[in-house]
Amino acid sequence: MLRGSALARVDEKGRLKIPSHYRQIIEGKFGREFYVTSLDGSFVRLYPFPVWLEIEAKLLAVPSFDPVVSRFREAVTYYGATASMDRQGRLLVQAPLREKSKIVEEVSILGQLNYLDVWNRKKLDERVASRTFTEEDLKVLSDRGF
Repeated sequence: MLRGSALARVDEKGRLKIPSHYRQIIEGKFGREFYVTSLDGSFVRLYPFPVWLEIEAKLLAVPSFDPVVSRFREAVTYYGATASMDRQGRLLVQAPLREKSKIVEEVSILGQLNYLDVWNRKKLDERVASRTFTEEDLKVLSDRGF
């Protein structure tokens, strides 16, 4: 499982250096291929390719005219590209997505169990600080067994 967070760097060529503790898990379980995308351009989502293939299979199984599914497909296709991690653990984030999400220099990577989210560090700090848990949120989590 991909857990916790880590700081990483994006070099001048737009290659993201995957931290070693994530890299070892990903290479061992999924290989080096990724689908790099986003839901809205505010961050980058890195799906190991086998995980992405599972999502594609689910997309094929639901009606494509469902408006939520359609929006999801449109977003992940618009921002999406395949990428391979090199031997140094670097992965190219395509320029349009890198620019939109402001993924430059130092970034924060969040392990999301079977994929990674990559954020501009300052944007993520602001987001986390502004999204505190309410009593209602805690009740929902409790009702779901957390």
